[in-house]
Amino acid sequence: MAEIFTADDIDFSAYLHVTDAQQKVKSASMYVQELIDRIKNPVKLKRAVMPWRKTHSIVQFRPGEVTVWGGANGQGKSMVTGQVANGICAQGEKVCIASFEMKPLTTLARMARQWSCFNPDDPAFAGSPEAMDSLIDVYSQFKDWTDGKLWLYDQQGTVTASQVIAVARYCYKELGISHMFIDSLMKCVSGEDDYNGQKLFVDELTSIARDSGMHIHLVHHIKKPPTDDHKPTKYDYKGSGAITDQADNVITVWRNKAKEKSLQEGKTVKDGEPDALLICDKQRNGEWEGQIKLWFDRNSMQYLANDGDEPNNRSYLHPEERG
Repeated sequence: MAEIFTADDIDFSAYLHVTDAQQKVKSASMYVQELIDRIKNPVKLKRAVMPWRKTHSIVQFRPGEVTVWGGANGQGKSMVTGQVANGICAQGEKVCIASFEMKPLTTLARMARQWSCFNPDDPAFAGSPEAMDSLIDVYSQFKDWTDGKLWLYDQQGTVTASQVIAVARYCYKELGISHMFIDSLMKCVSGEDDYNGQKLFVDELTSIARDSGMHIHLVHHIKKPPTDDHKPTKYDYKGSGAITDQADNVITVWRNKAKEKSLQEGKTVKDGEPDALLICDKQRNGEWEGQIKLWFDRNSMQYLANDGDEPNNRSYLHPEERG
């Protein structure tokens, strides 16, 4: 089952300090030998992908990187990253979610719904004994599926940057976590105007990612858009510009509120108009940048790759196992 741990469970003081600098100093000949070894015995780096097949060749999450996920309030950042975390678990990776904005049980209930496509609030059977039995069965299956794959750090509200750094080090040293989600940056620094604190925090995260090979996903807020149809860029992010400068990848979640409003008013919308966009503004070690169209299924809380697709939990098979 998914494991939940708190600051009271572990003494994080041992994880507050960086690795001894002496361990990082090697002779040039040692590095050259590593280059020779790579040629003789090439190793294919394991890269995680998002749960939508159309993204696999264009966006990848490489070991040792930091991805910043951004969006304004109510744009669906946590919904998207929860679905992405499920997909990464399905690829055999160990994932930890440290949300300082949402309790672990709330996070898990949403992820279980996305994983199973079962909506306990469906009016057709909500509150019935059959629905309760089905929900218990879903949670039992999800518990077994997450075993050895998913951990959650339980602490809400403001934390110190050093606490989060210690949790990250603990995760890769003791748990073997390969992907860590931190939600959100503004809970980890003293204020929106603490540009130096933001820069130092992200710099520390990039160092941890490089040293450990862990991929860190950092959720961050953007400024309130001037209009509903404004599609944000990395320059719309709150705080220091160093946040996106230091990150390896920058992905912004945009919700098509103009489409939602038109549908509510009974107006027609253009064919192919998406419900959301993932805007990849930066991919340091990849060649592609651009927009990914997604469609939202409210029943399952899944984002779908194509208009008219049916949600199903095959999204959470390993990419090589999908038909």
